[in-house]
Amino acid sequence: MKKQIFMYFLAIALIMAISTKLPALNAWAQLPIPNNPLPEMLKRVIPAVVNISTRIRLSHKENPLFKDPFYRELFDMSDKSLEWEIQNLGSGVVIDASKGYVITNHHVIDKADQITVTLQDNRSYDATVIGSDPNTEIALIKIKTGKLVELPKGNSDTLQVGDIVVAIGSPFGLGQTVTSGIISALGRSSLGIEGYEDFIQTDASINPGNSGGALVNLQGELIGINTAIVGPNGSNVGIGFAIPINMANHVVKQIIQYGNIQRGQIGIQIQNITPDLARTFNIKQQQGAIISGVIPGSPADKAGLKKGDIVIAMNGQPIDTSTRLSNSIALMRVGDKVDLHISRDGQEKTIKTRIAKTDNNAELGNQY
Repeated sequence: MKKQIFMYFLAIALIMAISTKLPALNAWAQLPIPNNPLPEMLKRVIPAVVNISTRIRLSHKENPLFKDPFYRELFDMSDKSLEWEIQNLGSGVVIDASKGYVITNHHVIDKADQITVTLQDNRSYDATVIGSDPNTEIALIKIKTGKLVELPKGNSDTLQVGDIVVAIGSPFGLGQTVTSGIISALGRSSLGIEGYEDFIQTDASINPGNSGGALVNLQGELIGINTAIVGPNGSNVGIGFAIPINMANHVVKQIIQYGNIQRGQIGIQIQNITPDLARTFNIKQQQGAIISGVIPGSPADKAGLKKGDIVIAMNGQPIDTSTRLSNSIALMRVGDKVDLHISRDGQEKTIKTRIAKTDNNAELGNQY
């Protein structure tokens, strides 16, 4: 009994001792994190992230109904009321200070009649569109000024789930805003957001207006272009997506060289390896893209590719899904060489071919 009483009073004494230290502990918790690398990194990075505002002029004249004077009078559609403007907000990243190149999302500048880029120091400039690709949601615009800060590019192929990242943009037109989080997943696809998808998923807050902004690593390198969120009514629930910078780089290089994307194909139909396909083709391979068809007369046909071949690498880069293979082909231009490392009947070999023109580069199908 005496022992129990002793333990009781000892517990009370400990609680009182801890409670008297709570203010001090709370003050200690609020002290700055020692050696926190973010503030110094952000001082270098934030000036390279810009606000983009656009104006789009729309007209009722595009509707044949309002070309009839009767309907124009019926709906009181005077010439003055036939036109109106829509304003959109987004973000962008300076990737070449000397040339004034700014990368952003296609939907940020799509159909814009006027594009204005505002820097961190509130300088504003009119921008021109160099080129845009709706299938990857990448656009390149240009501003004329000699005083820009560009963001160095990282390597998105080396990213890992759990890496700490920072998202920077102009949500709701508030100006440069920083949020942080981790990489939640890599290689996200089949979301119906773009034609070619290989998204970085992050829980760093991405909100309306962040589109086209920067996703950076702790070294202050650009690793992705913030693009979309998934959530009820467009609200943020910690699921955001960014285009890997390596994919964006491929698109930008073609835009600079050609002004557009010269997308081609080698003439194959592909699928992911499923248990049913594995049984059908009697294969043990668990990763890769299986060729389910070869277009007669195509570069793939002439190179000797066959139905049932499993593509496990392209130009030295591993292929684990059909999506990764289709994206890899889509990022190459017409005439580029392609080395496909395949598995056929349990034997591995490399087949060389080239990207050829398609009948309609703007349409996506099941042929690559």
